Amino acid sequence: MASQPGGSKAAIARDLGIGANLLGRWCRDRTEGRQTPGSAADKVSAQEYKRMRRELAKVKTERDILKKAPRLLRCRPQVKYGFIARHRAIWPTRTMCRVLGVSTSGFYDCLDRPPSKREQDNARLLRAIRQSYDASDGTYGSPRIACDLRDAGETCSENRVARVMQIAGLKARHKRRRVPGQQDATVHSIAPNLLDRQFAATAPNQKWTADFTYVWTGEGWLFVAVVLDLYSRRVVGWSMQPTMTTQLVMDALLMAIFRRGRPQAVLHHSDQGSQYTSEDFQRLLESHGIVCSMSRRGNCWDNAAMENFFSTLKTERLNRKRYRTRDEARADVFDYVERFYNSRRRHSTLGYVSPAQFENLQCA
Repeated sequence: MASQPGGSKAAIARDLGIGANLLGRWCRDRTEGRQTPGSAADKVSAQEYKRMRRELAKVKTERDILKKAPRLLRCRPQVKYGFIARHRAIWPTRTMCRVLGVSTSGFYDCLDRPPSKREQDNARLLRAIRQSYDASDGTYGSPRIACDLRDAGETCSENRVARVMQIAGLKARHKRRRVPGQQDATVHSIAPNLLDRQFAATAPNQKWTADFTYVWTGEGWLFVAVVLDLYSRRVVGWSMQPTMTTQLVMDALLMAIFRRGRPQAVLHHSDQGSQYTSEDFQRLLESHGIVCSMSRRGNCWDNAAMENFFSTLKTERLNRKRYRTRDEARADVFDYVERFYNSRRRHSTLGYVSPAQFENLQCA
């Protein structure tokens, strides 16, 4: 105010309630570049501002670390050390150690420490797990892989296999959920539900269950009909055609009849699809002495064993691929059924042995 043109120092000092000499000294200090009364306060505010910025940067770093590793706070130190080693190029090591509650010296000691016996065993176990996992085309989970390892002479529990697989990022194929379609069919002949959800059999060729599903290819739909022996869950007959006609299911049944040596008094269970209720199919059953059984209308649980097989087929093989031609899909379905499912795949219902192995053991 005093530096403005026409400003009177005496009047300004009188308005502010200070002495004119004091105001004059302030003006001289300002002109000579010396510290004014407000500059000390300004200097303190700048220091406080810098301190607050440093504190804010520290809090942001700690927040980012916790956002990246929220589940590590209750883990053992070795797990935290692994996280710190992977993120040393992003955040300071001391800060990560402080946030995760471990000592910096312990982390550096862990870097130079050789792997423990447990870690070495887990590394060896992981190699065996990968072999079993790859041999199953990525479909086996910890129960079946644990059976493979025990057969190979390893002594490990299923839980340990599951932990090692989780750390390595190995997981079995999951089901892909989708809304099923509905089809109207002309009913010819409906048989009673003689199976009545009794899916266990005491000998081969006592109970067969049948159904068909569809696979999308670049050339259109491919329909796959299957006949399953409930004794060993073995696929004894199958057929694949581009249309879902009666001939599709008849071919699958004929394959089962000739592959199993023309058995007598077999119970054949299916749904109420028009292919199975047709006169041609019913005559084929009668000519070979096969008893017909059918699920109740709209009740998929009456044929649960067959539905479970198709779910396994789609989960472990069909949903993982895109087929350009029907021939490519046929070859892959044949490979799964004959080279993997029947001969090698461990079935939980059979005590984790394959259908072919189960029949061989029971007949031995």
